[in-house]
Amino acid sequence: MRVLLIGANGYLGRFVADRLLADPAVQLTALGRGDDADVRFDLASGSPGALTRFLDAVHPGVVVNCAGATRGGARELTRHNTVAVATVCEALRRSRCAARLVQIGCGAEYGPSQPGSSTAEDAVPRPGGPYGVSKLAATELVLGSGLDAVVLRVFSPAGPGTPAGSPLGRLAEAMRRAMQSGDGELKLAGLGAQRDFVDVRDVARAVHAASLSAAQGVINIGSGRAVRLRDAAAVLARVAGYGGALHELDGPPGQLRATIGHPRPEPDHAGPVAYPYPDGCGSWQQADVRTARDRLGWRPRINLEESLADIWMEAACRI
Repeated sequence: MRVLLIGANGYLGRFVADRLLADPAVQLTALGRGDDADVRFDLASGSPGALTRFLDAVHPGVVVNCAGATRGGARELTRHNTVAVATVCEALRRSRCAARLVQIGCGAEYGPSQPGSSTAEDAVPRPGGPYGVSKLAATELVLGSGLDAVVLRVFSPAGPGTPAGSPLGRLAEAMRRAMQSGDGELKLAGLGAQRDFVDVRDVARAVHAASLSAAQGVINIGSGRAVRLRDAAAVLARVAGYGGALHELDGPPGQLRATIGHPRPEPDHAGPVAYPYPDGCGSWQQADVRTARDRLGWRPRINLEESLADIWMEAACRI
């Protein structure tokens, strides 16, 4: 099976590439903006015609799109998350290769959920920010394209390679600095959010399974269990061997939202501070993952403690 992987250098893409390369039946070609891609191509600015010519030359049986942006303004997110997917869909429609498309979506497309509930694929999406809107628009393009396609809505990925600017990455970095400076108290803010964390290696397994399946439509990829960020911080402290106290800083929602883009401690609270989720999903998200089990034969295997241990291993090695 010849697979074209778009976005192989990204957080999820690196693990998807490793998983696909471990399958001896897969011939993998990587397309992206980086110098180490097999083929350099920018989906946000490249033409569908140019991509079609490449597809006809390579003739993949599956196209996996892991490319996209998680940060930036509405215009940048639209270019990299929506316009790019429109280019992929149009190129596949024009191409003679009849490839299957596996698109990586995001749980942020659903927006806030009722605490205690599990979000299934038939829930009405109500994204709470420009990132979720741009990803939802991409999903709608894929679903309306007429292609043999599946969208994997990945909830909150965790594990090795977690970006330092993500909530779990910021927690690990704050803990590393506290341990390095000998602080006996770590001050954290906005830990009330509950998210469904799923290890990136389990996500890669889901992509592999989706590539081999005939499943179409939207499929949630998560652990099926919401975890409060303060509980994740406690687990991270345990795996890191941090013996200090975790002190949660409370504040009005408006104040916490204001600190997301410009994290800084309050004058009377010295020390590292971590901040809440800027994903527009409110206080709760938990995936209903029965469709992934039934249609892909997929279940998560790696628990959050192992994911956090890997996050800590990388943070601890930072200079």
